Amino acid sequence: MAIPYGRQWIDEKDIEEVIKVLKSDWLTQGPQIEKFEEEIASYVGAKYAVAFNSGTSALHGAMFAAGVTKDNEIISSPITFVASTNAGIYLGAKPIFADIDNRTYCIDTSKIEEKITSKTKVIVPVDYAGYPVDIEKINEIAKKYNLVVIEDAAHALGAQRNGEKVGTQADMTMFSFHPVKHITTGEGGIITTNNEEYYEKLKIFRSHGITKDETKLTRNEGIWYYEMQYLGYNYRITDIQCALGRSQLRKLESFIDRRIEIAKKYDEAFKNNPNIQLPPKKENARHVYHLYPILVPKEKRSYIFNKLREKDIFAQVHYIPVHTQPYYRINYGYKYGDYPNAEEFYEREISIPIYPKLTNIEQDYVIKTLNELTK
Repeated sequence: MAIPYGRQWIDEKDIEEVIKVLKSDWLTQGPQIEKFEEEIASYVGAKYAVAFNSGTSALHGAMFAAGVTKDNEIISSPITFVASTNAGIYLGAKPIFADIDNRTYCIDTSKIEEKITSKTKVIVPVDYAGYPVDIEKINEIAKKYNLVVIEDAAHALGAQRNGEKVGTQADMTMFSFHPVKHITTGEGGIITTNNEEYYEKLKIFRSHGITKDETKLTRNEGIWYYEMQYLGYNYRITDIQCALGRSQLRKLESFIDRRIEIAKKYDEAFKNNPNIQLPPKKENARHVYHLYPILVPKEKRSYIFNKLREKDIFAQVHYIPVHTQPYYRINYGYKYGDYPNAEEFYEREISIPIYPKLTNIEQDYVIKTLNELTK
């Protein structure tokens, strides 16, 4: 049986909770959504949370709430999924990148200021693989230039800095609930924030820009009346998904503990292998290991990757640098060589299996195979 790089863990309790909703009066736009939002907000310590039907749509909503327009630029890391910057492009903004820090694989905070112009509106730091980025330094820069920080924490639900969970330190923080993430709703995402204005804008954006709130209406013709006040989207998540998310959330800490346990075993197994560079660690922080990215000699990466596949270990590569994608090269003039750290990282990276349901026997097989391939 193939061993993937990541996968969900759905148990009978999860299924029971979903079935309850399927038998209820509300499949969508019902009570499960608000309960899920409240529970996520409580878990990370935020005042507000707004759930969306994907992490990408959640980022789009955050860009809207931040006031991003066609006159703006947004700054992010080139080592991320394309959604991190696509979300700003949807509103007409130009994507700008700062190269990664080789020590953390996250955006190099020392390179952000040189990218800021009069058009810069938002910084989008990415907690790559579950490593909590240096948000304190990023917030300093943002405050200096009056910028909004939208933390892409798709990989980092449950991660901590100095004992404080990721989810409150940025102006807005996005978590993803795709099946390979720490918990899943099938597809889904959420924005957490302590800012009431952002919260209200996020809610209206995910539902066509429509409100029924009497305090916000320009007129009121009756209890049926609503107004479309912005150009929003149908980004609503369902009660079915949120019931699954709520059930999964109860197991999150055990899922994280298992990921950390697997990572420690990999650390020990590969520490003396000169051809495998281990993921970074951070003091006074909890890295939650959405991914376990190893770096191998670039001239051997394709060979190792393909051999792993032949042996039913379905590793992955995270990520192809965003600026090298054809759309970005054609439309924004980016080219190979623009961000050398990101490009070298990509040429060497392999994400090996890490997920709570990975068995000890399966992990031993991954370790044995990799050590043999990297001799």
